[in-house]
Amino acid sequence: MPRFVRSAALAAAGALMAGLAVGCGSSSDDGKGDDKRPAPTTPSAKPDPDSALPASLTTQKPDWGRCKAAEGAAAPGSEWQCATLKVPLDYTKPKGETIGVALIRAAATGDKKDRIGSLLFNFGGPGGSGVSMLPSFADSYSKLRERYDLVSFDPRGVAASEGVRCRSDKETQAAEGVDLTPDTPAEQAAYFKDAKAFGKGCARDNAKLIGHVSTQDAARDMDLMRQVLGDDKLHYLGISYGTELGGVYAHLFPKKVGRLTLDAVVDPSADTVGHSKNQARGFQRALDNYFTAQGQDPKAGSEKVVKLLKRIDAKPLPTGSDRKLTESLAITGITVTLYSRQSWPALTRALAEAEEGKGGPLLELADAYNERDASGRYSTQSHSQRAISCLDDKKRPTPAEAKRSVPGFEKISPVFGSFMAWDTAGWCHGWPVAGQVENPEVSAPGAAPVLVVGNTGDPATPYEGARRMADELGKGVGVELTWKGEGHGAYGSGSSCVDDAVDDYLLKGSVPRDGKVCEN
Repeated sequence: MPRFVRSAALAAAGALMAGLAVGCGSSSDDGKGDDKRPAPTTPSAKPDPDSALPASLTTQKPDWGRCKAAEGAAAPGSEWQCATLKVPLDYTKPKGETIGVALIRAAATGDKKDRIGSLLFNFGGPGGSGVSMLPSFADSYSKLRERYDLVSFDPRGVAASEGVRCRSDKETQAAEGVDLTPDTPAEQAAYFKDAKAFGKGCARDNAKLIGHVSTQDAARDMDLMRQVLGDDKLHYLGISYGTELGGVYAHLFPKKVGRLTLDAVVDPSADTVGHSKNQARGFQRALDNYFTAQGQDPKAGSEKVVKLLKRIDAKPLPTGSDRKLTESLAITGITVTLYSRQSWPALTRALAEAEEGKGGPLLELADAYNERDASGRYSTQSHSQRAISCLDDKKRPTPAEAKRSVPGFEKISPVFGSFMAWDTAGWCHGWPVAGQVENPEVSAPGAAPVLVVGNTGDPATPYEGARRMADELGKGVGVELTWKGEGHGAYGSGSSCVDDAVDDYLLKGSVPRDGKVCEN
């Protein structure tokens, strides 16, 4: 059961769909010899008088060394170093059991006297692996790297940081047959049975960790990283879900806020239902923009897609393999193309093929979203995403409430509404651990200015969330920058206006005017 992921990686997937290679080049080891740049020079960690953690954690010295290859990927180049940070399993017991959080870094390339410190990245999800993503995106951050060591991490419960796994690849593929927009009592029963089984698998295989993977836990881990890296303040670039994480950090540690940039902003005022409505609205808006760009009437285009999905629901399409394209996989395939304008041509082709009864292209797109490789192996990113978000989310609608909400959601989005409505109850149905908050708390009185960047065409984190984040951070703290663009995120997406504003803020500390709008 996929939930629409809030991740920078999906925005970059547009290049893959356009036949381009993402993350290739100098980020990986090409066999041409070791990079001769010096390793990062980390100032000695000192006990922080404001920290409640023991000095054994705040002054630890991670054993930085050559990074190993992640599963299914090449090892990053020799300029990258990896280490494991020890963090408390339970922050209410700071001297108790610890777990490991995987880190990755690359040294600043400029003169040492111009070095600002470390710039920490989170690329979203929740559940995205920063250890895997940062080397892939590093070329985009070459200007920032002149004055910062680039640093990222796998949040607790993700990939190399005690990664959560809740079901096997075989079970994951079998679950593709579950209808995510159930029309009959039997389909509804199967939908919620599968959701409950997923939660049971998470509890069975991750019993120790599953109650300690919240966004607040990750934010506290980030402050420990700051101390161990030797930085007085946290400088940070959070994308998608990473904006929520950054906002929570600012709330918990306002005096430690350095230069924080939040791009593709999650609405902190939205609860479970509100977030789903925001995404239904955002993806429908992106689909409407797609149809407009094709010279088509958006309403007529959506009606045609709805009819296609109903036909697929009644009779799944052949794909040229032993797998069928179900309605749920078709929705997933459409969704992934809306994260980037670059992938709109792939959507055009996939819809045309589906109209002719061929499901292969939409299935390929769905597999890209679900990170399924040719051998049938799936990424566990969605497992981590679910574990983190269900621990965060206190409000969990019932199946009956979800069913009653379907018509309202379909008014917001004829294409995505039903899926989003059922997901409000299905995502955390029967989850074995209680949720912690209805909304993330991000108010940060006394913090330094935080740059909040919204994109008017963002499908996954609609731009209205940027203003709400800026407002909730507080007067004099949240500073909004808007780009009138398309796709998920703004920085590095083709706007020199946005890029210059973000670079000036991170590199020079220059805060743009609150409400500044970039037209291109």
